[in-house]
Amino acid sequence: MDNISTPGSQPPNSSIVEPTVVEAQTVEANNQQNEQPPAAVSGKKRKEVESRSRVWDHYVRIKDSNNITIQAKCVYCAKVYKCESKRHGTSSLIAHMLSCLKNPHSKDTRQTLLTFQAVNTPESSETTVGEIGCWVFNQDLIRRALVKMIIIDELPFRFVEGLGFRMFIAVACPRFIVPSRWTISRDILVVYEEERLKLKAFLRETSHRVSITTDSWTSIQRINYMVVTAHFIDSEWKLHKKIIAFVPVTSHKGEYLAKALETCLLEWGLRNVFSVTVDNASSNDTAMGFLKKKIVSWGTSTVKAKYIHMRCIAHILNLVVQDGLKECDSSVKKVREVVRYVRNSPARLKKFRDLADLLGIEQRSSLCLDKVFESCEESDSSFKSDLGDSVPNFMDWESVSSLVELLKCFYDMTIRISGSLYVTANTFFSEISDLYCILNGMVEAGGAVSLMGRNMKAKFEKYWGDIDTMNLMIFFANILDPRDKLEYMPTQINHMYGEEKGKPYYVKVLAGLNELFDDYSILATSSVSGSSVSAAVGSASSVSSVSFVSVGRPQHLLKSQIKKQRLESGSKKKTELDIYLSEAIVEEENSFDILRWWKINAERFPILSKLARDVLAIPISIVASESAFSTSGRVLDPFRSSLTPKIVEALNLRGLKKELVDGGSGRNFDPTLATIPEEE
Repeated sequence: MDNISTPGSQPPNSSIVEPTVVEAQTVEANNQQNEQPPAAVSGKKRKEVESRSRVWDHYVRIKDSNNITIQAKCVYCAKVYKCESKRHGTSSLIAHMLSCLKNPHSKDTRQTLLTFQAVNTPESSETTVGEIGCWVFNQDLIRRALVKMIIIDELPFRFVEGLGFRMFIAVACPRFIVPSRWTISRDILVVYEEERLKLKAFLRETSHRVSITTDSWTSIQRINYMVVTAHFIDSEWKLHKKIIAFVPVTSHKGEYLAKALETCLLEWGLRNVFSVTVDNASSNDTAMGFLKKKIVSWGTSTVKAKYIHMRCIAHILNLVVQDGLKECDSSVKKVREVVRYVRNSPARLKKFRDLADLLGIEQRSSLCLDKVFESCEESDSSFKSDLGDSVPNFMDWESVSSLVELLKCFYDMTIRISGSLYVTANTFFSEISDLYCILNGMVEAGGAVSLMGRNMKAKFEKYWGDIDTMNLMIFFANILDPRDKLEYMPTQINHMYGEEKGKPYYVKVLAGLNELFDDYSILATSSVSGSSVSAAVGSASSVSSVSFVSVGRPQHLLKSQIKKQRLESGSKKKTELDIYLSEAIVEEENSFDILRWWKINAERFPILSKLARDVLAIPISIVASESAFSTSGRVLDPFRSSLTPKIVEALNLRGLKKELVDGGSGRNFDPTLATIPEEE
């Protein structure tokens, strides 16, 4: 007996012996041989043809002395099977190839593998929850996951061609064929188009108004780019922020920017624009004037069009602070000089750190190490001789310390107003009111701080010193916050503008809010009764004609109209806005969610809630657009500039990364990318 096992063989004592596959093939081969013509069975020997079966990719041939393959050895588990062509064939080889436990290529034909993956919860990156799933090798799915990884983790395209990554794939999943960076760039465009179509469908299905932020940059290749970000609150009262365009523009002039923005909005079908937030460049004033006419021609009422142009609060705040910092006194200059002196030499910096450790000071910020600088002056004779009169004294450090505390107020305000994942419109008026109080305090402080305060206040009044030049949405959003309403606004306005100007300003704000609410009421009434207008008009005309004919005295109709007007004037029905403003304000709580409050009260205020949804979605800064490429200036870095404009637009569709991470609230998309070839 041969010890080499053959699949399908029966035990020797079996009473029933069925023909195996190998025997059947052998019988068939013998029959074919018997049926061959005499020429085929002559003494001539045929040349052996090399088998083209795919099984030989997984087996090693074992040949006899006549160079004929008689056995095959599995390259994975080293099992040996007979495979003579006329007696056994390759059936047993195929069966083992598909069932071999050590063959990685057979896993897709067997039971799927259970996987247990730990997923970080949104509340904390440390705590994890487990998810059980099943895994089957799929080249397309793994390639798609690789593309998502490059987008989410902001990796360069050439990452896939790195030796380390390919070594990792060879161990983790040797069957996966790693694509090139060319293929990755094309795959990213495919993902971009898919997400773009999804977002278009979503915006097309919703009837909500959108608010826009836009900004522009110039690359080192002298290509002008403009980014457009859409902000809106959906029917579930969730705030959305989507970059819908990152496209090259011909120039930064107003007419070119307006045309590019118009093209973008038409392409996305966004004719119902509520506001556009831009910085204070003069070109944006021209662009907004052009766009306002277009939006009115698209069907937006003139009442809403009055509030299209929203100036970025962060940009104005930056201008205010910059004007104040121009008047830095000698104390600030001295501190800057001494810090620069220590940092310019590694030896000085090491000596400074050793001295800080000796004094037991843990602070590592140089501006907080005034005692260490004073010790340097005492212990190092060259310290004072090199700096001369630039060495700060005790009063200089006190002056700079107070200035740092003052500037921290502006820093904290900038952080609050720069948010893009939560509502900020309701805080606009409160922030500028607080800023006015800070500037007044600086002016009254005296000294160099007073001079800084006067310069800052002059810049403040240029933009926010006259309500006639301000967008009234600043006040509307504050009123639509149930924690404020009209409780504090009259006092705040009087404090900022004085009682003589404050009262007319306050009346103007209320008149504008009522006008905007009436516009929403008319739209809601027409939409509800639009389907029955024709029937109602027909029935009314028939009734009036019958009444006219039957009564025969038209003056009775006039009397009834006068009576109706008297009744309406005597007991005027309160509007939703009146009811909302008459109710008590909500108490301040850290956990208060303004969108959740309006979601709960939307049934009570069906019209006012629509107005609140559009107003609260307005971003008060363009940080959401600027952060698309977070550089220190308005110039794209060399890595990003090397990309084609189409790839730049694809990688900066804000919805792309957000949707790929399933609604994650990670930082804004800012890929650091290596050079990739132009599109084919």
